[in-house]
Amino acid sequence: MLTLTAVWEPSVPPLVSLNSHLLIAASTVSPYSYYATLYLRRNRKALESHGVEVEYARLRLLDGNKPPWTLPAKAAYSKFDSERACKYFGVPQIQTPEFFPILSIMPQRCMTYIKSHFPREQYETTFLSLWEWMFYKNIDISKPEKLAELFQSNGYSDSEVRQILAAASSPEFKQALTANTQIALDKGAYGAPWFWVRNAEGKEQPFFGSDRFAFMWMYLGLPFQDVAIVEKSML
Repeated sequence: MLTLTAVWEPSVPPLVSLNSHLLIAASTVSPYSYYATLYLRRNRKALESHGVEVEYARLRLLDGNKPPWTLPAKAAYSKFDSERACKYFGVPQIQTPEFFPILSIMPQRCMTYIKSHFPREQYETTFLSLWEWMFYKNIDISKPEKLAELFQSNGYSDSEVRQILAAASSPEFKQALTANTQIALDKGAYGAPWFWVRNAEGKEQPFFGSDRFAFMWMYLGLPFQDVAIVEKSML
């Protein structure tokens, strides 16, 4: 079985893979984590047909990492790249809110709790909502009251929302997110989305970014259709 899983989840036992597996960590402040998550969900059926099981982990801003918007050249380039990425992944153009970037620790801890206490589909749709509320609705999801509204919109009861928010302040889930990030750092991660891939031979390599899936599929030996130029007809 090929497994796409997040091993840095202290509260959740890692999946056992007989062959290959791929680890993914995403951040709620990274639009490219949003694109990667959408891509994997859209391709879940095809991945599962090859025995690929998909899971997600959260990653807080890595120590010492400089986000693109803090470097003038990267910030200028990102305006072009963001437009291209949105078009490629088939989503509306994102709008960077005035309050961005946010302190994402609370949303990330909440998602760590949700992953271990709720069904996969509910967890993943909630995960997507974090980006959608921030980049499309211009809502600051670092605010507890806004997070509560977001969770309620995803079908969580009032008591469940209280439990989720309380978990974000608990030592258990504070440590869980810290441990997740440290494991990623130890593997060389410097941003998100970050992937750690082990192939059927037991060899491992890192991959970074939402545009590296072709490289991953080649490494795992999955059949796929690559981007190709169509020759112009002379007729």
